[in-house]
This record gives sequence, C-alpha cells and structure tokens, in this order.
Amino acid sequence: MSDLWLPTLITATPQDGFALAITLSRRGVKTTQPDTEILKRLRPDYANDANGLTAASQVIAINFQTVAAANQYWRHLDQAAD
Repeated sequence: MSDLWLPTLITATPQDGFALAITLSRRGVKTTQPDTEILKRLRPDYANDANGLTAASQVIAINFQTVAAANQYWRHLDQAAD
C-alpha cells in the first residue's frame, strides 16, 4: 500500500497528539474535496464564518479524543508521573 500516511495513532505527547488531530481533520477535508482550486476559492468564506470555524474546531476535538484514547490518555500521564 504505497499511499500509507498514517501508520499509527500513537504519539509521544499530548501536543503531538493534537498536531495529529489537526492533520487528520485536514486530510478529511482534502479527501472530501480533492479539488485544490475549489478549496482555495471557498477558504475566504469559511475563514470568516464563526459557525464554520466552530465546526472545524469540533472536528479537531473529536479527532483529538480518538488520538487520546489510542494513547490511553498518554499512558495515564506517564503512570501519574511515576
């Protein structure tokens, strides 16, 4: 499978997990609308729309929940800081 871009959901830190959640969200948009020109043309509309930005934040939050669960909430914060 040459297009494998997501080999794991495991990340070293919550911040890395959040970055992965953003990547997942962006890839979702790109998959849904693969035409880059259309995405560029629509960006001014949604970039200035509070509801659209809130919806985008919700998608990121859902993806972050998924990544956090996969990481067992970062191994229970490194086993409660030992």
